[in-house]
Amino acid sequence: MAGSDNRVRHRESRCRAMKETTNSSSIHHWGARAARLVVFVLGVASVVQAQDTGISRKLTLKEAVSLALQNSRDIALARLQYGLVQREAGVARSSFLPNFYTGSGVAYSRGSPFLTSGGPPPVFTLSYDEQIFNSPLKGDQHAAEQRAEGQRFTMEGVRDGVMVRAALGYLELANVRHELDLMRSERLSAGRILEATRERAEAGRELPIEVTRAELTTARIEQRIAQIEDREDSLSGELRDMMGLPSDQPIEVSTEDIPGAAVDETKDLVAQAMADNVELKQAEAEKRAREEKLRGERGGYWPTVSVIGQYNLLSNAINNYSTYVLNFQRNNFVLGVQVRIPIFASRTSSAVAFARSDLDTANLDLENKRNELSLDVRRQARLVHEADLGGEVARLELQLAQESVRVLQAQFDQGRGSLKDLEAAHLDENDKWLAYLDANYSRQEAQLNLLRTTGQLATVLQ
Repeated sequence: MAGSDNRVRHRESRCRAMKETTNSSSIHHWGARAARLVVFVLGVASVVQAQDTGISRKLTLKEAVSLALQNSRDIALARLQYGLVQREAGVARSSFLPNFYTGSGVAYSRGSPFLTSGGPPPVFTLSYDEQIFNSPLKGDQHAAEQRAEGQRFTMEGVRDGVMVRAALGYLELANVRHELDLMRSERLSAGRILEATRERAEAGRELPIEVTRAELTTARIEQRIAQIEDREDSLSGELRDMMGLPSDQPIEVSTEDIPGAAVDETKDLVAQAMADNVELKQAEAEKRAREEKLRGERGGYWPTVSVIGQYNLLSNAINNYSTYVLNFQRNNFVLGVQVRIPIFASRTSSAVAFARSDLDTANLDLENKRNELSLDVRRQARLVHEADLGGEVARLELQLAQESVRVLQAQFDQGRGSLKDLEAAHLDENDKWLAYLDANYSRQEAQLNLLRTTGQLATVLQ
């Protein structure tokens, strides 16, 4: 009996232990899941914060261009002008849409109750007008629509200009900051040369003129550093203004190359420019607008057709219609089609002659733009090629200067060279670095101008 009670108590204690283990395991499981969830949320928040901080502190070339496009006042103004031209086209289109007019008034008449326009004076009137066929007005509508399209191309040109300014500002800022680091390094080398020259002059192993020459070199470096710092501050402010960043927010840029800026064959570039150049598209849109205007004016020799309707509410008490009209009716309306056939219209022939001359001017202007564009693309392609060659020369000169520094450094470590010669080699290396940076920036500027001319800028930088 006692053994049976012991077994029962043992089973009960084991069940309680299993329940406690299960409960603690469940609590531990949910606690672990909650902890992982908290870690995940904090991780996402930290990633987002890191991204925001990264954008505010360090920008890539495409990010800088994107921010400039979002905050450009020039683009906002171009959009407003484009919308204005679209509204103007809508005004020209409204003649071919239903137009209702209503009005009311009181007029005193003596004798036959008629207004100066020939109709009876109504108490209330409602009129309807819609052009069905009117070639001159239709030409004005199509010309306005083509000019709106041309304004859209103008807006794209403004966008490309903003992109070029933002990209060049970014690249130049990276270039200037690199130059500033080099010039500060050059200042250290010049300081060591000046110190060594003074020691040698005091020992009688250098002429005093060498000390003056070293001091002049140091002063020129200080002047150059001040100029570069001023340019760096100006570029930073301009870039922040373009990107819509606070004026006191520091920005970091990196040395980048223009993505996908390889130059194709010149004939391919000319064909690309003929298809995608913004200014050429604008000239073509203007030509089409003048063609539509001429087509519309030529149609002025044909009849015009419009739908008309009018309802008049007349008052016998005011104008005594029953005295002059046998069957007076208070409510009157007319609905029909009005056809105007020109017999002799002096304006039409003059308008056609003017539109034809205007179109001839647009054709000549378009042809000139095509020729100028072809020459400009070829010239810019040559500039890019020359800039590539200049960059390669600058790179090789820098490489040669670096190898010279390594040779002099090895000789100096072996006790076979002077500190002055080694520091002079460092100065020459810095100068070659500066020349290489300038050549690289010139190459990038030439590439951006060529991309803008050929209409490929947005494809590369967005």
